[in-house]
Amino acid sequence: MNSFWSWYITIIVVANILACWWLIRWTAKPRPGEAAQDETTGHVWDENLSEYNKPMPRWWLWMFYISIVFSLIYLILYPGLGRYPGVLNWSAETAYATEREQAETRYAPLFAAYAEREITELATDREAMQTAHRLFGNNCAVCHGADGGGAPGFPSLTNNEWLYGGSPEAIKHSIMHGRQGFMPPMGGVLGERGVDEIATYVYSLNGRSAPDRLVNAGRAKFQQHCAVCHAADGTGNKALGAPNLTTENWVYGGSLEAIRASIRDGRSGDMPGQQALLGEDRVHLLAAYVYSLSAERDTEQE
Repeated sequence: MNSFWSWYITIIVVANILACWWLIRWTAKPRPGEAAQDETTGHVWDENLSEYNKPMPRWWLWMFYISIVFSLIYLILYPGLGRYPGVLNWSAETAYATEREQAETRYAPLFAAYAEREITELATDREAMQTAHRLFGNNCAVCHGADGGGAPGFPSLTNNEWLYGGSPEAIKHSIMHGRQGFMPPMGGVLGERGVDEIATYVYSLNGRSAPDRLVNAGRAKFQQHCAVCHAADGTGNKALGAPNLTTENWVYGGSLEAIRASIRDGRSGDMPGQQALLGEDRVHLLAAYVYSLSAERDTEQE
């Protein structure tokens, strides 16, 4: 904050406080010709409803003064006047850092104990998974859903389909270091007809009905342009993060139009690494929770 805005804010804050004090004092002064206290002002409504001069209770008036004094003390102790830091030198950053340090001191031994156990063992520990569920809800649910079921563009963690492998080591690596997926747009290379043919072929890979003419034409183009990543049979490649196209699990949707869009425009996904934010011990526990979400573990353990 530069000096201009610092002074601008300070002047407005102080002026508002002084204006409140002046308004209270001004309204409390008697006016010429004003009726004495507890006497009628001469205003009558509905023939018998008279207005009396009844000042507000003194305790109510003092509440206003106390509020003004409190605000002045607060602005001396805490930041609120531009760049003035306050006598206590408090800031949201230092308060957060202090609370985080206190929490780390309290909970670090718990996560360290979990980190000493195998992920497969942790996944069967009900108490550990309750802690991991809260950790997942705070850090992962915004993308993958509270139940891990995923959302368009964010893979489900509850099935046996893994872009980069479902072994404990692979899951932990994904959480620790993140993943960056990229499928190049093929619309310029294939043209609209080629996109339609390959999309129809991919659409048919899990047994859905599609025109044979388009499927046959798409199969040949798929082998030429797509098999290098998705494998000749469309089952994907976990080393590249290329998804299996023969199942009903789709990251960006499995409708024919969604498949066309993926091929024509490409896809780009970025999962940020959590090591710096959570630390390895918490990531270890999270990996066990994600591992436990799948009803059937990946038997290949890649």
